[in-house]
Amino acid sequence: MGQPFIHPTGVTIYDPEKAYNGYTVLHAPKLGTVLIDMNGNVVRVWKDLHGFPNKLLPGGYVMGSRGRRNVKYGYQDQVDLVQVDWEGNIVWCFDKKEYIEDPGEEPRWMARQHHDYQREGNPVGYYVPGMDPKVDSGNTLILCHENLYNHKISDKLLLDDVFIEVDWEGNIIWEWRCSDHFSEYGFSEAARNALFRNPNMHESGGGMGDWMHINSMSYLGPNKWYDAGDERFHPENIIWDGREANYIAIISKKTGKVVWSLGPDYTATKEERRIGQIIGQHHVHMIPKGLPGEGNILIFDNGGWSGYGVPSNTSRDGTKVNIMDRSRVIELDPITKKVVWELKGSDLFGYGLPGINDYRFYSPLTSSAQRLPNGNTFITEGVGGRFFEVTPDKEVVWEFIS
Repeated sequence: MGQPFIHPTGVTIYDPEKAYNGYTVLHAPKLGTVLIDMNGNVVRVWKDLHGFPNKLLPGGYVMGSRGRRNVKYGYQDQVDLVQVDWEGNIVWCFDKKEYIEDPGEEPRWMARQHHDYQREGNPVGYYVPGMDPKVDSGNTLILCHENLYNHKISDKLLLDDVFIEVDWEGNIIWEWRCSDHFSEYGFSEAARNALFRNPNMHESGGGMGDWMHINSMSYLGPNKWYDAGDERFHPENIIWDGREANYIAIISKKTGKVVWSLGPDYTATKEERRIGQIIGQHHVHMIPKGLPGEGNILIFDNGGWSGYGVPSNTSRDGTKVNIMDRSRVIELDPITKKVVWELKGSDLFGYGLPGINDYRFYSPLTSSAQRLPNGNTFITEGVGGRFFEVTPDKEVVWEFIS
């Protein structure tokens, strides 16, 4: 079955008895940040406030950015990270990561933020009962870019990922650099060779390698594993994922070292073989305490193309060696690494041979999944502009098409 040329837009499915009723924030590139209700009605627009991502805070505040750096010089760099009130007034701003002097551009400070950030009080950036992010104080964990050379990885200029924590006044009080821990990530010799030759080069800035491409980063927060004595899951430890390497890790906030990981080789252990290949994943995080499934790890496994390894007939240089035209959402137990819940296209479009409709749920880029207080899972299928909510039994009870 092919795809139709004309799609309905707005809310197409809504079961108010089974859906978790609330508001959804999204970014419309030509408009700004948009808040909609369960019927798809626009409640509020914050003009010229960009995502990457947008996050709602208590009291009608929202966080986002006021723009992106010229793509000739930076890849996905946001110029700042701001918090605005209901009327759009800026009440907090951070841009003091790096002073940028791009040719032909006005010199200025930039945050170089991309993909994720977390405000103190809430580990994951979405609604959790009893875990409200602070709105007039507190620290903010921010994912940023930094250009550097590291010849253990490649002889080419790298676009590296850096975590920083800033206080309310914008002072950087902690930082962690991804490339500093290259030896901890478990790359095979073939993957290291491929990375050295081509660390996912982009034309921006004259050419730089977005070698790991971290796209999510959050605190673990309070959890039952740490309560039971497992130090790997300290609430301040940080879970993140690297899209280009098919890699997921938890690092110690105190030491910076990797204390738990998944990938990049999903044939390396019995547990990883059982999970199956994860490709280009997004929004990996631990389900917070107080939500159904608390302590499990939720993953939007995009499919698409990523990974480093042996060159082949589909990868001449050993980059993007893993290819699969399907997405899935996985919930797994971090201790046993067993999948406890999974959603695939064939679960949503079940007729036909097993797996034959997996392609009908597919977003090779962007996308996310979050757990709702009633046990449902809210999913963003980013490339197609579709948001939907499913029950634990995989019934779709709300859908919005942008």
